[in-house]
Amino acid sequence: MASLLLLAVSAVVYAAYATHAPGGPTGGSAPGLTFGVIGFGFMIFAALLGARKRVPTWRIGRAQAWMRGHLWLGLLSLPVILFHSGFHFGGTLTSVLMWLLIITVASGLIGAVLQHYVPRMMTTDVKLETIYDEIGNVRKLLREEADRGVEAICGSLGLGRSAKEEVQRAGGFSAARTMATSGGGAAVAAAAETVVLTEEERAPLRKFYLSEMRPFLEQPKQRGSRLRDADKAHGAFAGLQTLMPQAAQATLQDLEDICDEARQLVRQEQLHRLLHGWLLVHIPLSLALILLGAVHAVMALRY
Repeated sequence: MASLLLLAVSAVVYAAYATHAPGGPTGGSAPGLTFGVIGFGFMIFAALLGARKRVPTWRIGRAQAWMRGHLWLGLLSLPVILFHSGFHFGGTLTSVLMWLLIITVASGLIGAVLQHYVPRMMTTDVKLETIYDEIGNVRKLLREEADRGVEAICGSLGLGRSAKEEVQRAGGFSAARTMATSGGGAAVAAAAETVVLTEEERAPLRKFYLSEMRPFLEQPKQRGSRLRDADKAHGAFAGLQTLMPQAAQATLQDLEDICDEARQLVRQEQLHRLLHGWLLVHIPLSLALILLGAVHAVMALRY
């Protein structure tokens, strides 16, 4: 509301000034310089948010107030600078500055929209969100857990083993389950460890795991795998369940859950890049805008 009020007052002042200025509005006039100083001040304030985040010990105002000021005053700087220039882009430097300002404000608006909606998407799409930096480690633990579950009923898969096997997942993911525990608790888990399937019974699972599931767990972002799609993956496991004996059904369900968690990790990475990637455009442009704005101010006042 304060920003809208400032915009309304500025618009009225500019309209009166532009109407009565003999040669039209210019940046070098008293009103033009005033608009320029105010607009550049808004830019400086918006840029100081980054400094405040890097120095959390600063107790100057609430973080929420700084964020609101960054958004609304940064947005307000565009019309105020347009009032400063009389809606003329001018020479090379001022044209570059105007386009920098427009793109910076636009990228900031895009970032504000992303920061409003992406966390909601994260909550909906990634129910087992983990620490972003731990995603690689979580993938490894999921793969190791799947290996142990398949080998419990199919025998050795001929896969190499690290000297130390992890048994706990990171971040928001649950502690590593004992495979095939659904429906019967510890008794079923113990029974699963002693399940002996014939070569014919274990063949479909062994083939599916080695040819599809394990490559997917190793490279979940690689195109072409049907396990990347939740519906196709469910169909694949449903078909496999019809081929496997009852003793293997709980393990199949656990493997399907692992694939779902692997897909959630991919989705989390996508949303994380979407949420933070716009800063790679916004921050460098903001810094360039402040620097060139200072150069423009010095040159205008000096010459």
